[in-house]
Amino acid sequence: MDGAGPATRQLPAGFEAAGHIGRLRRDGYTIVEDYLGAEGLAAFRAALAPLLETHRGRNPFEGQATERVYTLVARGKIFEDIASDPRLLALLDAFLRPGYLLSASHAICIHPGEAAQSLHFDDSFYPIPRPRPAISMSVIGAVDPFTDRNGATVIIPGSHEWGDKELAALRGPGGRERAMKSAVSLAMPAGAIGLFQGTLVHGAGANRSHAPRLAFTNQYCQPWARTQENFFLGVPRERVAAMSRQMQTLLGYDIISPFMGMVTASHPRKSLAPDWLPPILRQAPPG
Repeated sequence: MDGAGPATRQLPAGFEAAGHIGRLRRDGYTIVEDYLGAEGLAAFRAALAPLLETHRGRNPFEGQATERVYTLVARGKIFEDIASDPRLLALLDAFLRPGYLLSASHAICIHPGEAAQSLHFDDSFYPIPRPRPAISMSVIGAVDPFTDRNGATVIIPGSHEWGDKELAALRGPGGRERAMKSAVSLAMPAGAIGLFQGTLVHGAGANRSHAPRLAFTNQYCQPWARTQENFFLGVPRERVAAMSRQMQTLLGYDIISPFMGMVTASHPRKSLAPDWLPPILRQAPPG
């Protein structure tokens, strides 16, 4: 993988990666406060403002009183920076193999009156029996403070280690009520992120306040797994070409051993050149 790796990431003084990794292994989640400062939050709001009021959820899971802006990483430099912050990547390095991918990137604005989301885990679409290691990692970031009243994410600590039997009980009669007895509200200040394993059971809370709750989510997956969003189609190549090498790797423009990700036997980053064409298209048509 090009760029910084687990042993060479430049981390700010005072950032205790080991403590976060320990909590992620034990509880399935951790909170990183001050992930975004006042300037970052202002930049996020300014870049997102023209995109709001464009897409409401289509079902109870998306949230019918919830706005979602997808493919966020393609919509402004601030969103690229949030998705590739070295502090976050240092934590992901402990759980995902080198060359891991950005799987989803979107903003979520939960409006007053939204109901609680169903309890779920984010990498459930990978059909591999549990208990198992997470195939993905999820970030939920607070642009507005998360509170018990405005839709803070609800998590079940330790549920990242549940097997299929526990999950079946969750889906059965009274399962949610029993699980909620051990639930924790992910209350956190604006600028903080919650990071959790893709096997952790969670769900957005109901917004019982009088104001919307704005957040973002970035999700990452193993380099061999299919991503939720197809960024090859969703992010124009000329935009990817202007991104950092780390972001290009997160979007899949890299090789993992021995040759996964190639483009007609070439490195995929070569495809970002303005005049690039696959070799088969450069050949003269048959006479």
